[in-house]
Amino acid sequence: MNPHPSTEAQDRPARLTVGVVGAGRVGPALAAALQLAGHRPVAVSGVSDASVRRAAEMLPGVPLVTPGEVLARADLVLLTVPDDALADLVAGLVETGAVRPGQLLVHTSGRFGTAVLEPATRAGALPLALHPAMTFTGTSVDVQRLAGCPFGVTAPQELRMAAEALVIEMGGEPEWIAESARPLYHAALAIGANYLVTLVAQAMELLQKAGVQAPDRMLGPLLGAALDNALRSGDAALTGPVARGDAGTVAAHVAELRTHAPQALAGYLAMARTTADRALAHGLLKPELAEELLDVLAGPAPDSGTGPGARPGEQGSPDDSEGTDGPEGTEGQQPEAADHPTGEPQATGPKSTGPKSTGPKSTGPKSTNPKSTGPKNTNPKSTDPKSAAGPTAPDGSGSPADPTAPDDSTSPDDPASPDHGPHGGGS
Repeated sequence: MNPHPSTEAQDRPARLTVGVVGAGRVGPALAAALQLAGHRPVAVSGVSDASVRRAAEMLPGVPLVTPGEVLARADLVLLTVPDDALADLVAGLVETGAVRPGQLLVHTSGRFGTAVLEPATRAGALPLALHPAMTFTGTSVDVQRLAGCPFGVTAPQELRMAAEALVIEMGGEPEWIAESARPLYHAALAIGANYLVTLVAQAMELLQKAGVQAPDRMLGPLLGAALDNALRSGDAALTGPVARGDAGTVAAHVAELRTHAPQALAGYLAMARTTADRALAHGLLKPELAEELLDVLAGPAPDSGTGPGARPGEQGSPDDSEGTDGPEGTEGQQPEAADHPTGEPQATGPKSTGPKSTGPKSTGPKSTNPKSTGPKNTNPKSTDPKSAAGPTAPDGSGSPADPTAPDDSTSPDDPASPDHGPHGGGS
């Protein structure tokens, strides 16, 4: 490490040798950005053909070596492996003596702060968590996208200036995230970036079923305007039949999805219930219109009752299980996000014995301020096996032998992922 930085760089870290453990989509891009800032990439680890190719394209001339050798050569090491592989990788590097005192260890996971690096910290390493809230392609365009990209930064107080300086050198904008808030931060990016992709892809499939020849061109202007409005105005930008309380229209949607795209029905109901809740809370949906609307949305997922939107009492039954949901599940939708049960027990009213209707029901007066009976969070946490401990842990390109970037394991990764995408994940 050069102990005498130039006068104009006194507020930035000295020029560093840079290594990458995990040549996935993120690691080479960050190393290339650091190279543009005057740092020198000296080593990268990768196993799969994709990793080798990516490293050669984005870091030409930088040797491909083992993770232990990366740490032996570099002052600043980027650990760009999946969240679930990170702890084992760190433990393995420490156990083999690869970590050197004074060495900067930077991970790019949205989920974790610096606590996951604690074994290396005890060995004298300097821990930083720098999560780019951006989705990555694994190509040189990613370096350009880092310009103005927010980074979720977590570091010990004494290293905070160094962490923020590195982000600025990569073209990003540092945003301080407390250690305890990392899982919630990462969940937010996953909802915003990862699930947005799911919604858009599903909308295009439905348009194709409806006979639209170019669903991407039809959705482009609409989604662009909706995103811009949402970022500017939040819930005030809500439009559509749910926000208006058009129960008949929503009932027609439910009937069509049940017939033509049952796999999309659970998601539609979940998002409609959430939208109704938010529209009610912000005064956009009148309580008297919400009664019939929420009756429609209280219907089950597809008749098989085995989808993610099914609820107790709806396993292939025509019964209308009004208000019989149990307490919210404790598993989050995003495997890496912290659990946030609502803690509110649900009503346990009797089931109706009549046949299920797809339209508004008339079952007597109801509360004028009903709560949504959104689906329980039933997705289990990830069961992917972690990599074996040791410095030969996965490298970062999308398979057990080649882990993905933060946005792929979340977002924006990330992000992210705003992924982390912001996975994104990274959002």
